[in-house]
Formats: sequence, C-alpha cells, structure tokens
Amino acid sequence: MLPISEEAYELCGTPDTGKVFKGLQRSMTNYPLKNWLQQAGIKKRISFHCFRHSYATLQIAAGTDIYTVSKMMTHRNVSTTQIYAELVSEKKRESANKISLK
Repeated sequence: MLPISEEAYELCGTPDTGKVFKGLQRSMTNYPLKNWLQQAGIKKRISFHCFRHSYATLQIAAGTDIYTVSKMMTHRNVSTTQIYAELVSEKKRESANKISLK
C-alpha cells in the first residue's frame, strides 16, 4: 500500500474502505488526464506513464531520497530510479552554467 497526500484526497474525492477509490480502474485515469491536458492548453499526447516520470523527477528535485522515491514508484531496484536523479543532476549543471560574469 502506498500513501497519498491530503491534497490528492481532496482532488480525487472521498475514499472508500478497501481500495482507496471504489470502482477506480487504471483505464479510468486517462479520461481526467485528457481533460487536465486540454484545460492546460497542452496539445501534445501525454500518457499516465509520463506523469510517473514527472512525479519521480519532481520528488528527487525536491530533495526526497532516492530510496524513498524508488519505493513510491514500486521499482524493484534503486538503479531504475537512478535515471531520475541523473536528470536532476544534469539540470543543476545546466542551471549553474547559465550564470556568467563575462
């Protein structure tokens, strides 16, 4: 069982016993996803899997340790999660190189 934030509860509705959201199926995540993208004016096709990538990258960028992110993503090996840490490190290098005194 994975925890979810209070904000997620507020956005998703009242939880039920057993499964968090009674009757929710994986295929049902695509409908709200399409609505959110449309409301944001995003025309690019983005999958639920893309949101997983964003979640992991944002968690690592926010300072969450890689072991915790790995468990939240249900990765079997921390090495799988390491990809996201490398992306964050690359962004930090890019940011540092943007500053110039020349």
